[in-house]
Amino acid sequence: MSASDDLYELPVEECWELLRAQEFGRLAFTLVDELHITPINYAVDGETLLFRTAAGNKLFSVELGGEVAFEIDEIDDETEQATSVVVRGSARHLEEDEAHRADNLPLRPWLGTDKPNVVEIAPVEVTGRRFPLSRPWLRMRTD
Repeated sequence: MSASDDLYELPVEECWELLRAQEFGRLAFTLVDELHITPINYAVDGETLLFRTAAGNKLFSVELGGEVAFEIDEIDDETEQATSVVVRGSARHLEEDEAHRADNLPLRPWLGTDKPNVVEIAPVEVTGRRFPLSRPWLRMRTD
């Protein structure tokens, strides 16, 4: 049996359930010819993701119209399984008349900095997988 035999592809509906259940993930984007990845907090709004940001690399990349990828994951130590959901799509800076959508969601900056810009990620593809972990070093601990 190969490792891929234990890999379970998640249905899209389950991916959305997991996305709704979490609020922290990683955003990957390109800026000119550099690839960036950064942690963000987010909220699900219908079948899109919203996050807040200040002026900087993330917002600049969005303004340039680049595609993004977003990922959440979790490790369940009790079942010794890992789950990962990846969203690929486009991001756009919401204008003031649409940015109010974020006001009705649990989407506030985790840091004490002002993040007035609301960005929407419109998915083109949502995929997920669950797989067992093989971490033999955990059983080798002597503490």
